[in-house]
Amino acid sequence: MDGTVELIDQTRLPDELVVLRVEDVPTLVDAIRRLAVRGAPAIGVAGGFGVVLALREPDYAAAVRSLRNARPTAVNLARMVDRVAAHAADGFEAALAEAIAIRDEEIAASQRMGERGAELVEELVGNGRVRAMTICNTGGLASVERGTALAVIQALHEAGRLEEALVLETRPLLQGARLTTWELQRLGAPYRLVIDAAASSLLARGAADVVVTGADRVAANGDTANKIGTFGLALGARHADVPFVVVAPESTLDADTPTGADIEIEDRGANEIVSLKGVSIAPSGTAAANPAFDVTPCELITALVTERRVVRLAEGERL
Repeated sequence: MDGTVELIDQTRLPDELVVLRVEDVPTLVDAIRRLAVRGAPAIGVAGGFGVVLALREPDYAAAVRSLRNARPTAVNLARMVDRVAAHAADGFEAALAEAIAIRDEEIAASQRMGERGAELVEELVGNGRVRAMTICNTGGLASVERGTALAVIQALHEAGRLEEALVLETRPLLQGARLTTWELQRLGAPYRLVIDAAASSLLARGAADVVVTGADRVAANGDTANKIGTFGLALGARHADVPFVVVAPESTLDADTPTGADIEIEDRGANEIVSLKGVSIAPSGTAAANPAFDVTPCELITALVTERRVVRLAEGERL
């Protein structure tokens, strides 16, 4: 390690591919907060490497706390910061080795989730070509390589079984429109972009065979927190009798959080809603609610797929 952490600045996509070279903890915390790096597994990996950077800070403990608290909803960030910090007393090399191990584990988990999820989709909808709806961005940008829900779509595409991916734009920051379409285009996978408000209507009209989403935290009872709009998507899938599959690594499961009601939901303030790329789209002084996530109850989830198992939550199975 040359003393820097390299990250794709996801706020600049799809217009330009910019790699950030992060040399200190405040810069990394800023990158996490402003979503230059985002996605539960990816910010967990970033946080792990951030602890290595923190060893060079004048106040190591304060630097680690700032990393741990940069974003509250995804469990991966605090968990991976704590995991690397537990090795920091053994020195730089031990902390770096643990951060690299976390990265490699997430890469391997993405491969297995994609394979396991594609097998489940075949079981649920048959072995023909699949139309899969998804929300936000759950690909390599969100988890180093391949991803979670998008890893399933990628596996279907590589097997010649993907008819199309239906990508929700994901207001207000348009991670689906900006990031997921960019990843699918690079894969050469067929896709269409869908406005968020059309999702349930399209499901009711039979436009998709399955919905696949990621998760930022999975509570002990199987409730999942994910990008805002996921709960409504699950309700639409239930009405249309379309399987709703959540794909997340074991590192996102939080046995210490009993239910979704116990998950802290980040509110990101009004600016992301009342303006777009710095241009006001609402009257000055407009108040706004901007929850970044919502919680989908476990009974609406057909199955949870991790790198180790499939848990059929709608059938009453539990973690």
